[in-house]
Amino acid sequence: MTETLNDLSSELLNLLEQGAIGELENALENAPQQDLRREISRLNQEDRSKLFECISRESGAGVLAQLSEAQATEFLSEIDAGIAADLIEALPSDIGSYLLRGMREHESSGILAEIEDTEESDDLRERISYPWDSAGGLMSDRVVAFRASSTVGEVLTELSENAAEYTDREVQYVYVNDDAGRLTGVLPLRDLVLTRRSVAVSDIMVVDPMCVRISATAGEIEDLFEERKFLGLPVVDDDHVLQGVVSREAVQEALTDQSTQDYLSASGIVAGEELRSMPMTLRSRRRLAWLGPNILLNILAAGVIAHYEDTLESVIALAVFLPIVSDMSGCSGNQAVAVSMRELTMEIIQPRDYLRVVWKEGIVGMMNGTILGIVLGSVAVLWKGNIYLGLVVGGALAINTILSVLIGGLVPLGLKRLKVDPALASGPILTTCTDMFGFFLVLSFASMLMSRLA
Repeated sequence: MTETLNDLSSELLNLLEQGAIGELENALENAPQQDLRREISRLNQEDRSKLFECISRESGAGVLAQLSEAQATEFLSEIDAGIAADLIEALPSDIGSYLLRGMREHESSGILAEIEDTEESDDLRERISYPWDSAGGLMSDRVVAFRASSTVGEVLTELSENAAEYTDREVQYVYVNDDAGRLTGVLPLRDLVLTRRSVAVSDIMVVDPMCVRISATAGEIEDLFEERKFLGLPVVDDDHVLQGVVSREAVQEALTDQSTQDYLSASGIVAGEELRSMPMTLRSRRRLAWLGPNILLNILAAGVIAHYEDTLESVIALAVFLPIVSDMSGCSGNQAVAVSMRELTMEIIQPRDYLRVVWKEGIVGMMNGTILGIVLGSVAVLWKGNIYLGLVVGGALAINTILSVLIGGLVPLGLKRLKVDPALASGPILTTCTDMFGFFLVLSFASMLMSRLA
C-alpha cells in the first residue's frame, strides 16, 4: 500500500512538472479517494497551488469534492481567490456553500466577491447564512419539480430528454408545485413510470407531503427519518415555497460531523478540525488554548492533596482509593454532561431549566451514589478489616457522585447561557471539580476519623 501511495505522489509531481495536464487530470480522476486524500495532503503548499492552477476547474472541483472538509477549505484558502471562485462555481451549490461556511469570514467573502454570476453569488451567500446543521445548510437545490397541470407524459419526456442533467441530481422523487412555487405534492418515480402518460400529475401525487422548514435542525430531521423510511424530504420556507431537498445521508453525515467536532473540542482541538498538513505554530496555538488553563485547574486539585499530606502519610491506604473516587464520580458526571448537551442540541431544555436538571440529576445521583458508595466501602472493609475506612471512602464516593452529576448536568447550561461551547469547556470543568471535591471529601473525612483509621 505504501508503495502505491508513493507511486501516486511521484506521478502527480512528474506530470505537474511536465505540464501534462490531460494525463494529470486522468490520474486525479482515477485515483482511489483514500489515496488521493493522503497524497494531496503530502504535497507542499506551492505544489498544491500549482496543481489547482493548472487543471481545469471541473477537475479541480472533482478533487475538492473527494477531500474532507478540513482539507478542501485549507486548500481553497491557499490558492488565488479567483481560482477558488471558479472551483466553487463548478461545485454543486450545497457542497460549495458547505465549504465556504467552513472558511474564515474574510476568506469566504473574498471568494464570493470573485464570482461573476451575481445570482449564484447571492444564492451562496444566502445558503451560508443558515446554520450548517439546519435544513437550509444541508439541503440540495438540485430538485426535480413540475407544475400540477403537467401530464405524466410531459414529465417523462422532460426527464428522458435531459437524462444527463437529472442523473446528476440523484432523482428519487418528483415534486409538484403550484404557480407560486409552493409545494403541493410529491410523486415517487415508480408511480410515475407505471402510470398512463395522459394522466395529470395532480391526479396521482401524494397531496400535502411531509416536509421540513428551512430552519429545522439535523436532530429534528433525523427524528422524521426515524418515523418514515424516506430517502429525502423536501425543504420549504415560511411561505411553503419549495427550496430544496435534504437527504437522509446528508443528515447522518452532519450528526456524525457534530459528534466528531464535540470529541475534538473536548480533546482541546478548539478552532475547527486539525490536520497535520497545517502550520506547526497554528496547531500548537490551538492545543495550548485548552492545555494552558487546564494545567492551572489541575494544580488546584493537587493543592487539595498537599493540604492533607499528613493525613495521607498516616493512612497510606487512602492513596489507593483517591483515584477510584475521583474517576468513578467523573464517569457519572460525564454521563450527565452528555444528556444535557444532547437535550440542549435537541432544544428539549434551555439554560433557564436548571431547577429541572437539579431535580432529575439529583435523584439519579443519590441512587447511583448510594449503590457505588456501598460497593466501594465494602471492598475497603474486606481489604483492611476497618469499617471506618469503608465509611470514609464509601461516603466520599456517594457524596461526590451526587455533586458530579449535578455539576455535569448544570455546567453545559451555564456555558450555553454565557455563549461558550459546552463541548469545549464542560469536560475540563467537570474533571477538575470532581477531582478537588473527591480528594477533599476523602481526606477531610479521614482527618476527622484519624484515631479510628491509624
